[in-house]
Amino acid sequence: MTMIEIIRNNNRGGDVDTSAYSFAATENIRKLHKSLDAYKVTPLVELKNFKGVRSVLIKDEAQRFGLKAFKGLGGIWAIYTVISRELGLNNPPLEEIFKHRDELAKMTFITTTDGNHGKGVSWAAGLFGCKSYVYMPKGTVEVRAQAIRDAGSATVEITDMLYDDCVKFTAELAAKNHWHLIQDTSWEGYEDIPAQIMLGYSTLAYEALEQMNYQRPTHIFLQAGVGSMAGAIAAVFAEVFKDKPPRVTIVEPTEVACFYETMRIGDGKIHATTGNSQTMMAGLNCATPCELAWKILRRYAADAATISDDVAVEAMRELARQKIISGESGCAGFALANAALDSDELRRALKLDDHSIIFVINTKGDTDPSNYKRWIG
Repeated sequence: MTMIEIIRNNNRGGDVDTSAYSFAATENIRKLHKSLDAYKVTPLVELKNFKGVRSVLIKDEAQRFGLKAFKGLGGIWAIYTVISRELGLNNPPLEEIFKHRDELAKMTFITTTDGNHGKGVSWAAGLFGCKSYVYMPKGTVEVRAQAIRDAGSATVEITDMLYDDCVKFTAELAAKNHWHLIQDTSWEGYEDIPAQIMLGYSTLAYEALEQMNYQRPTHIFLQAGVGSMAGAIAAVFAEVFKDKPPRVTIVEPTEVACFYETMRIGDGKIHATTGNSQTMMAGLNCATPCELAWKILRRYAADAATISDDVAVEAMRELARQKIISGESGCAGFALANAALDSDELRRALKLDDHSIIFVINTKGDTDPSNYKRWIG
């Protein structure tokens, strides 16, 4: 049954410093990304006059680095910063890092992932000649694990743990073995690496801004697992459009909606989802928000929406008709737009009209090809 629920963020307010996401502050990040052989600007597709709004702008990350997802942007920047510190170098070019192959071979990185973050870590670690271990929560399909192995250097294991427990497990392994934990969610005492991962996503935002000639979208619909991507994109657009940032809505699966729950309780603290964690949107199956992301989204997200799996399926099909390949999690931001524009009630709730310009990100392609074919036909 089609379900969409929207809740207002009544905890908005306070100052948040987004200066780290400014164009000047993120210059070295873009410089690193552009120096990679696999780098190319991903497309921005415009659907003009889509269902009665001025346009829907879709940043298609299915073509990023050959990984079918955006996560490599954060993974490689975080690993690059760790390696640079370990080698005592300051923003070195890749050629300088590659001179230290013996030291690189001794470095080990570890993470927990639902899929695409782990693929980015595996790819980045492999690029530098480092070892990596990736642990995945129970219910993960083997094809996602194999994609991570194929992407780079990782030893991959599907565990019998839920996502949050798996994160704790990998953090303990990292501490025990003196490995480098590259996790895309933060907690007290572990903030630097998640912050670097989030900053890595700024390249995506500045590419999109250049492609839209810095025209301000009125709305941004951002899917969230732990929320690191959503927080980073919201921060960039808040920094660029200081006087009037776009209206940001967070999108989550109905049964795994930690930002929705956090806004519902409304005490300013983060809260875990109360759902049953059953969703086809595996990349968004995360029970607890990232602290760093919530600090940004508490200020800049107007509301949160939950969507049922069938809303995502219809979005995948609509995007396929538009010649965009989008996986179950990748389409979630667009899924809200696609469904909400068919409802007068949801249009009013999201303040959409014929002048609206909606920006969404297709965060991944068909990372599970057989499942994609099953839904698309």
